[in-house]
Amino acid sequence: MKRFAIVFKTEFILFLRDFFGVFFALAFPVLMLLLFGGIYGNEPVSPEAATGVMDVSVPAYAVMVMGVTGLMSFPLTLAGYKERKIYKRFDASPVGKKTVIAAQAVVNVVMTLFGIANLLIAGKLLYHIRIQGTLLPVCTALLLSAAAMFSMGFFFTAVGRDEKSTNLLCYLFYFIMLFLSGATIPDMLFPAAMKTIAGFLPMTYAVDFMQGVFAGDSLIEHGKEIAVLGTLTVVLVAAGALLYRKKDWA
Repeated sequence: MKRFAIVFKTEFILFLRDFFGVFFALAFPVLMLLLFGGIYGNEPVSPEAATGVMDVSVPAYAVMVMGVTGLMSFPLTLAGYKERKIYKRFDASPVGKKTVIAAQAVVNVVMTLFGIANLLIAGKLLYHIRIQGTLLPVCTALLLSAAAMFSMGFFFTAVGRDEKSTNLLCYLFYFIMLFLSGATIPDMLFPAAMKTIAGFLPMTYAVDFMQGVFAGDSLIEHGKEIAVLGTLTVVLVAAGALLYRKKDWA
């Protein structure tokens, strides 16, 4: 544990030195909150609804944070370390590459939680958002949605031949999902064709799941989202692990 703590501390400092990762995990979602909150406030989404615009937007922005760490920061760090032979050096030491990879995963999970907490605090203080869901559904949605995003990032590093191809996959899928899943722009504004495309994107199910449990839905009401995100996580982790067994980590 002492060895892991030292590696974790080092990787955490390296993460904080990455302006892109810190900005998009901590600052960008809050800027989105301020932008759309300044336009709409927390007015009801419809005349008969009790849920406000920011009540719906904050859980969607939380998925954005998961996408940054799970689809951008974590996989790009993996790809970069591998291409520069850093894992090979650690394998020649008592630490080993598995400890480093585990520390990197934990760092990104911690930053995900920081980013979401930062977003929730800002939403509560500035727009008095209401979280009507109970602890179990909310935590389940958080964990399952984050697991799906991280599994996608892990799979892309296994598929990518090098750092550039991994970057391309991660950037392409992240930004497509960011704008078409409802994570930034409410999907109720989408035309029918865009809604059809959104139905094929994993982040869409994460956004729907998060918004539902924050509004007070039970887990039973989101069986489809649980099935899609759970299946995606298992399949991509298994496929990524299988591909990594055939790759040269040296």
